[in-house]
Amino acid sequence: MIRNATAVWQGSGKEGTGHLTTQSNVLNNTAYSFNKRFGDEPGTNPEELVAAAHAGCFTMKCSFVLGAAGFTPEHLNTKCEITLDNGTITKSHLILSAKVPGISLEKFNECVADAKANCPISKMLNCEITLDAQLS
Repeated sequence: MIRNATAVWQGSGKEGTGHLTTQSNVLNNTAYSFNKRFGDEPGTNPEELVAAAHAGCFTMKCSFVLGAAGFTPEHLNTKCEITLDNGTITKSHLILSAKVPGISLEKFNECVADAKANCPISKMLNCEITLDAQLS
């Protein structure tokens, strides 16, 4: 499977503007800029998209791992915080809130650790990956 996205940029790094388009057109000429990335201007940026990708990938992998262990999650909610420090993504922090009927805390922790280590985005990232997981 191959997926793609396209970035177009015009102008200098600080004053220029760009647009992102994904294969599915979920993003279709979506604007991004220096101020959207490093300032307070509303809009998307690469780090936000990495956070969305990691949260989505980890959560889906979590569901698969739990299912393989015989559990069906009622609710999985993951927030991902990406840290950009001096031009490098240095950390991805996953925060999971889950409701999984019938699972022990020990088995839950084992499953989420597996998902954290083995989701494709975790495997791709070259940074520290941390996880806070809460079972309700």
